[in-house]
Order: sequence, then structure tokens, then C-alpha cells
Amino acid sequence: MCTGCGCSSTETTVNGHLHSAIKNTGRFITLEKDLLEDNQVYAAKNRLQLKQNKALALNLMSSPGSGKTTLLVRTINDMKHQQLFKVIEGDQQTENDAGRIRETGAEAIQINTGKGCHLNASMIQRALTELKTPLNSVLFIENVGNLVCPAAFDLGEAFRIVILSVTEGEDKPIKYPEIFHRSDLMLLNKVDLLPYVDFDVDRCINNARRVNPDIQVLQISATTGQGLQNWYDWIQTRLSVITSNSTANNTIENHDVSRDPCPNY
Repeated sequence: MCTGCGCSSTETTVNGHLHSAIKNTGRFITLEKDLLEDNQVYAAKNRLQLKQNKALALNLMSSPGSGKTTLLVRTINDMKHQQLFKVIEGDQQTENDAGRIRETGAEAIQINTGKGCHLNASMIQRALTELKTPLNSVLFIENVGNLVCPAAFDLGEAFRIVILSVTEGEDKPIKYPEIFHRSDLMLLNKVDLLPYVDFDVDRCINNARRVNPDIQVLQISATTGQGLQNWYDWIQTRLSVITSNSTANNTIENHDVSRDPCPNY
């Protein structure tokens, strides 16, 4: 966790409404412990609510500029005739990204974290109250652009997805290992730019699997559509697991999204 990034900010806004976020204990170690323990309580409640609604919640994390919002807009436009989507947008300020999502026809809730650099489970719980996720829907949670803090906070999602663009460098998984260690899927975005950038795809994937041998990898371009059918199939497969039978539901319920902190690499 971080000491000076604004994680201890006491105010956030959800769709423009001011909310109190966390209590400042005055000592960082105590604050960190309280934050994570309280967060797990909210995350468990979120997970139960989403499971009852048979909604697939996906936590999308990345650095700024990786193409998260562009990917969501493309995904919703391509799949909206066969699938219902809801979106929770996390940014420090503005409703720009939520506005882009709403233009697709999907409902989007904007969470502005102020100085905070990540979403937490209590913010998601408040957003879920307004969003009212229906049965068999897909809930995208677009986290604040940051490769550090979002990894520490379980939001109650079923799966965590880290998006890395080829313009960022193939060493990101070993420079910021925890977010890759805790993710189920890495989307390697902007592959249409590979002819124009110095980026080694194989090295990047090897670096990601060095910190997380189980991570899945899909190569995509949200701009050209390259590889997106594999992404859409990935979503539909996981949604079908949630909606199919009780055995599959138990698989999702027992999915470990709070893995042990990654070792030093």
C-alpha cells in the first residue's frame, strides 16, 4: 500500500454524490490493516450480491492510456445485441469515460476517487445500490489507472484482468509484479502497433508467467478488432459458468482473488 498517493482520502463521489470513504487512524500501519480488513467485508457482500444476480463482475486494471475504455466501448458495441452490460467507472476526476460508455447505450456509474488511486469494495457496494445489476449481466469495473494499488483491493469481482499495451514495454510484469500475480487474464492491447514499436511479445508473456504461471494471455487490438473474438468468447464462457449450474457456481465462489502477496522477483 502507499503512504502518499491519497489512499487515505476521506471523500469520494459516486455519480456526483459525496461519500465518506475511510477513517484516518493517524498511523499508517493501523490504517492499512483497517482498510484491508474492512474492504474484505464489503467485498464478500458484493460477491454474494453478484452471485445471487448471476452477474459476472470483471475488474479491469491497467496503467493510464492502456486502452481500457476504448476496449469497453468496442466490446459493448459489438456484443450489446446478445448481452446486457453494466459498467462502474473509476477515475480521480471527471465523468469523461462514463460518458463514453453511456453513448453505447449501457448504464454506467461514475466513481470519482479524488486523491485516491484505486477503487475499493465499499465504493463498489454503493455503486451496486444504484446500478441494480440484473440477472445474467456482465459488470465491468474499470479501475483507476494505476499498476500498483488496485492489486491490493478485492472488489468482490469474479475475475481480475490486467491490460497492458505494447507501447508500455515488455518489462512491466516484472516491474509491477503484484498486479500480474493477482490477475487471471492479461490482455495485450494495441498489437496493431507492433510494427512501429520496439516490443518483444514473447518476452512480455514470459515475464507475466514468471510472476504468475497460471495467467492467461490474449493479444488484441481494441482499435482494429484483432483478437477481440477470443476476448468475447472468454467473457461468454465465464458467464455461462455462473449461470449454468450449482457446481459451476461453487467454482466461481471459491475462486481465490486475494492470492498471497507475490514473492520478490
